[in-house]
Amino acid sequence: MWEYEHSVETGAAPEAIWRLWADVENWGTWNAEIEKIEIDGPFATGTHITMTPPGDDPVLLRIAEAVENERFVDEARFGDLVLRTTHRIDHTDDDRIRVVYRMEITGPGAEEAGPRIGPGITADWPDTMASLVELARR
Repeated sequence: MWEYEHSVETGAAPEAIWRLWADVENWGTWNAEIEKIEIDGPFATGTHITMTPPGDDPVLLRIAEAVENERFVDEARFGDLVLRTTHRIDHTDDDRIRVVYRMEITGPGAEEAGPRIGPGITADWPDTMASLVELARR
């Protein structure tokens, strides 16, 4: 297994973060690594998202879990590899929250493939998450 986690603290409301996450069609306003994105239903467990990074092939994601104002988990499968990303809101105190993104790459060959592909996938997380929380604070 390969794993990576990044978090950022903010005074944004959990509901504001959730609204931005649930508005999949507009993820590109705070995530520069999205050229095109489509969702095939409600922002809920089992729904599929097709995300196209700039200059790359579309990636099919499945929402594996969605708990309003708390977390959602998406999964992408590439052969036997599973890329599972948890997007979570942790409460730190009355006025602050911590937004956490965690990726786990599992499956046969994950120990070799993870270090090759994981850092490229997660490299933009600090900028993406900064943009997300800034927009949520407005």
